[in-house]
Amino acid sequence: MTNSPYFSTPPYRIETARTVLRCWEPADAPLLKAAIDASLDHLRPWMPWAMSEPEDVSMKVMRIRRWRAQFDFDKDYTYGIFSEDESAVLGGTGLHTRPAKNAFEIGYWIHADHVNRGLATEISAALTRVAFTLPQIDRVEIHCDPANLRSASVPRKLGFRHEATLHRRAVRSDGVPRDTMIWSIFADEFARSPAASAKVKLYDILGVPMSLARP
Repeated sequence: MTNSPYFSTPPYRIETARTVLRCWEPADAPLLKAAIDASLDHLRPWMPWAMSEPEDVSMKVMRIRRWRAQFDFDKDYTYGIFSEDESAVLGGTGLHTRPAKNAFEIGYWIHADHVNRGLATEISAALTRVAFTLPQIDRVEIHCDPANLRSASVPRKLGFRHEATLHRRAVRSDGVPRDTMIWSIFADEFARSPAASAKVKLYDILGVPMSLARP
C-alpha cells in the first residue's frame, strides 16, 4: 500500500511501540467508562473533570461523539490510548488547539493499573513527533500542576523547556486555585530532542499509511 498524500491535519490512528492512539468511536464508550471508573482515586487529585465521574455509558457516548465531531471538523484532536489489540483503554490524550494556531498542547491521563511504565512519555513523544510533521506547527506545549511530579517528568525527559510557572491560573479538583507549569519545545529544537526518535506509524481516516516527512 502506498503512502497517502500528505495531510495538514493529525492522523486518525497512531501506533507506538506499545499502544494504539486513535480517534474515539462511540463503541469505545464501555471501555472508556471502565478505565475511568477503575482510576478515579488516581485521577481526582489532578483532573478536575474526574470530579463529575462516574458517568453512565450514555454520557460517555455523548462525549465521544463531541470529541469525534471536533476531530472530523479539525477543531481539536482527542485520542484514546488503547492496548495493542485495542481490547482495553489505557488512558486518553490529545493534540489540543488551545495555545495558538501554530501550536498544540499535549494532554494525557493514564489508567491507574498502567502508571509507572513510561506510557505517558511514550505517547507524548509520539504526539510531539506527529505535531512537527505538520507544516504550520512551530511549538508544542505540555501544561501540568507543579505538584504532579510524575506528569512534570514527562516533558523534562523529552527535551521540553520549562518556560514559566503561572501562579493561580488554574483550579484544582477541589476548586482551590493552583499554579500551572508550561513546558515547550519548538520546531527548530525538535530534531535534537529525545522525542525525535519516537517510533510511530501513522494512518489516515481510511487506514492508509501517512508519511512522517515534513514538506
